[in-house]
Amino acid sequence: QLQLVEAGGGLVQPGGSLRLSCTASGLDLDHYVIGWFRQAPGKEREGVSVVSRSTGNTFYAQSVKGRFTMSRNSVEKAVYLHMNNLKPEDTAVYYCAADQNFERLWGSDEADYWGQGTQVTVSS
Repeated sequence: QLQLVEAGGGLVQPGGSLRLSCTASGLDLDHYVIGWFRQAPGKEREGVSVVSRSTGNTFYAQSVKGRFTMSRNSVEKAVYLHMNNLKPEDTAVYYCAADQNFERLWGSDEADYWGQGTQVTVSS
């Protein structure tokens, strides 16, 4: 069964850090464009970051630039989202998604595969 699984969410104080991971069963993440998305209560889902399939280039939403870093680890077969200097407005459920088309994933928020999400809460 093809499945994406996120982990690493939790409660953190403002200014703190978390590392989210995205792993997969049934598919090789190296063959896919991988994106991180988030959805806060009462808000629409938004793209946070994406890593391309071919070049490994990463792109970030303006709201997280300089604070979040996305990376692939082919040996561990995982994709990570390192989140630093977290703010209360980063509170959301974070999802990873995989698709073979960059524009479809990053431009249209559409993907062949989505994880179930992991909750990140930033609060003092």
